[in-house]
Amino acid sequence: MSIRRRLCGLGVALTIAAPCYAQTSPQDSATAMPPVLPSLPVITAPDWLSDTVTRPHGNVATAIVAPSISVMPLGALSLEAVGLLPPSITGLPPGLWGMSDPETLARLLRAQPIEGLPAIRSFTQTLALAELDPPRQEASDAAMLFLARIDMLLARGALDQAQALIERAGPTNPEVFRRWFDVSLMTGHADRACQAMAANPDIAPTLPARILCLARAGDWAAAALSLDTGFALGRMTEAEAELIARFLDPELFEGAPPLPPDAAMTPLDFQMRMAIGERPATTGLPLIFAHADLSDLAGWHAQLDASERLMRAGAISAGQWLAIYTSLVPSASGGVWDRVGALQRFDAAILAGDPLQAGARLAAAFAAMQAAGLETAFAEVYAERLLRLPLVGETGLLARRIGLLSPLYETVAQSALPQSREEAFHFAIARGQAASPPEGADLTTRAVAAAFADPAPVHRYEWFLNNDRLGEAVLRATFVLSDKARDPGDITDALALLRSIGLEDLARRSALQLLLLTTAPSQ
Repeated sequence: MSIRRRLCGLGVALTIAAPCYAQTSPQDSATAMPPVLPSLPVITAPDWLSDTVTRPHGNVATAIVAPSISVMPLGALSLEAVGLLPPSITGLPPGLWGMSDPETLARLLRAQPIEGLPAIRSFTQTLALAELDPPRQEASDAAMLFLARIDMLLARGALDQAQALIERAGPTNPEVFRRWFDVSLMTGHADRACQAMAANPDIAPTLPARILCLARAGDWAAAALSLDTGFALGRMTEAEAELIARFLDPELFEGAPPLPPDAAMTPLDFQMRMAIGERPATTGLPLIFAHADLSDLAGWHAQLDASERLMRAGAISAGQWLAIYTSLVPSASGGVWDRVGALQRFDAAILAGDPLQAGARLAAAFAAMQAAGLETAFAEVYAERLLRLPLVGETGLLARRIGLLSPLYETVAQSALPQSREEAFHFAIARGQAASPPEGADLTTRAVAAAFADPAPVHRYEWFLNNDRLGEAVLRATFVLSDKARDPGDITDALALLRSIGLEDLARRSALQLLLLTTAPSQ
């Protein structure tokens, strides 16, 4: 049954009346205080955004209506309702946000970790791209929630998805345009962004952005004049002026020492440094910059590092990552080279259909993937082929473990006989059944077992469900499940919530990843 059907008509229930899954009296719950949940960090716009749009925008009038009145042309679509994935694909009810406070939702979206459980990461990315009705509470900023969705995608390096979402909405809002301009710089579409900036009177560019666009259009004299005027008027720092001067006339600085590293790199700075041949290293920079290293011009080592970072964040597909990993033969050893070698040896055995060699090389390959935090990517690529091989003993156990980390988790649990109490427990979770945790199980395992108990446990999110704040409850639960400092009780509550509202696949995959994954390396 689809998520949409399992949500028992929430598209209607959230809009009209009390939710259909409440376990307590709606009257009591609506007047009760919300539960105490883990606090959220205060997160605003990314600090790496280029300063490309002036705020406020000169003397351009942006509204002529009274502040208390909202005006929208007939047939116009709210920015908050723009998405790439319709409900027929996501299975989510259009009224998911309900009566939640838009500012709270924006904070929850921006707080979702870059690292964390892959299942949760994938789901929250779907939320960011989904077509959903705006919250019924009016926001102080009409673009608040949309910007938070974009910022979450950008924090994870999901440039293509962010660019597609912005272009679906139209980058006419200055803060939306600011993000689109940066994404366009990093995806090789700077000229298109400059043309859009020139054509939109509501977008007043800052001097560095204006100079970049003038230079790209071939008007070097106007660009140089803008630099001289801007620096004389104190509208840019000495460091900004030197970078722009080198960008406009690199021959003038021939023989000069390279510019010092910039701890506050922006896409605008990055592109100018690239243009003058001073390509910044992306190690340690936000993920948006890692895409530059996917190019063949960056060298294979840089490509490997970037593909691992972006794969852990879900910004590229497993196929893209594997193509880079198998494109050349390692000529050195240690670190990423050992990981590549282990995977390539296993990949060769799989391609040859050799079960003996594949089984012999599986443990080393998977250990290399664990070291890089890429277990689920490995499982996505190889689980189906592994499960067709006649592997037994410890190798068969590892193959089934990998299968449980893949979309085939339920097939594995239904078609194999468990060889240990631990594996029997994992199979039960994969089937969505109650089971006792193995003897001596850790707190996380016990918390997962409690979430799948029969009858289902009461969770602390009922207040949100009974007050038409389903989306907020879900985002709080996903935040908890991806938080490395999560409390076992929080795990039980979050998984129980997901199961109670019909997100069974997400709950099972999250539970299995909690049980089977090692801690991923930091970005």
